[in-house]
Amino acid sequence: MLRLAGACMILSGCFGLGLWYKRQFTGRVRALRTMCGTLSLLGSEVRYGRRTLPECCGHVAGRVSGPLSDALRRIEIKMQENTGESFARVFRECMEEPLREMPLKEEDREEYLRFVSAGTFGDGQMQLDLIEQSREQLEIKAAALEQENAEKCRMAVGLGAMGGLLIILVLY
Repeated sequence: MLRLAGACMILSGCFGLGLWYKRQFTGRVRALRTMCGTLSLLGSEVRYGRRTLPECCGHVAGRVSGPLSDALRRIEIKMQENTGESFARVFRECMEEPLREMPLKEEDREEYLRFVSAGTFGDGQMQLDLIEQSREQLEIKAAALEQENAEKCRMAVGLGAMGGLLIILVLY
């Protein structure tokens, strides 16, 4: 009876590890999609709302959930204080923490922040072009990862279960 209970625990632990790896693979894609959605909303606010980027951050914060929403609100508040800091610097500072919490690679974070790296913006069209470029690159990366992760997710769960069975066979 104890052997059976032990075997069940080993199998469920290994299967759970496979599910954990699957979640790690899909977490990065979800984070990239969230960032794409935020950039898309910022672009539409600039295009149709004819607002400045700090104002857009405040409007988008109401539509986005999670840590990005809080960061966008902080950006709007800091820019309203008018301390003389550039929008690019404030945006980078406020987005550092939420982006660090997301399961992303450094290149993903830099791509998201690329639209503010230009520093000054000539007009609304230039802002839109930079936002769209960043969004498109993140979309391409997310689509590629989704295709790649489909195989990895199946393999992670399968290997977890098979590894558990192997351990059970070796022990018994």
